[in-house]
Amino acid sequence: MTGALNVGISDWKVNKGEGIIVTYALGSCVGICLYDKASFIGGLSHIMLPDSKSVTPGAAMNRMKFADTAIPDMLAKMLTMGAVKARITAKIAGGAQMFQTSSEKFNIGDRNVVAVKEALRALSIPIIAHDTGLNFGRTVFFYTADGKVNVKSSAKGEKML
Repeated sequence: MTGALNVGISDWKVNKGEGIIVTYALGSCVGICLYDKASFIGGLSHIMLPDSKSVTPGAAMNRMKFADTAIPDMLAKMLTMGAVKARITAKIAGGAQMFQTSSEKFNIGDRNVVAVKEALRALSIPIIAHDTGLNFGRTVFFYTADGKVNVKSSAKGEKML
């Protein structure tokens, strides 16, 4: 994709107006697309872990890695660009269980989805579409001109959110 903003693991990007934000290879990670349709401001976050509470106090921390810190930080950036919180909606994808395990503790995908939903609920941001869970990876293309999200996977093809 020429001109697309690429979001890596434990990263987020925000765009205003025409453009594409893309993140590749969401396995147990979750992609969160926030969008204000009136201002055409959108952000895409690729979180890796549910919460920052597991980080040793005082240790260096990448806030973009965790659902509980990345989402509020990305929202704050969108608001400084002119988005209005009351108009923002969310679409989420990812959170797969990539490996069979007998313990819920190791099902990071489910834990990530729960944490993302909790973070969005705490911020009063409604989730209007999702493609989460199961056992396959996804790539997300977020079009900030209209808020459409195209989720692609080799296992299931394409799905528009």
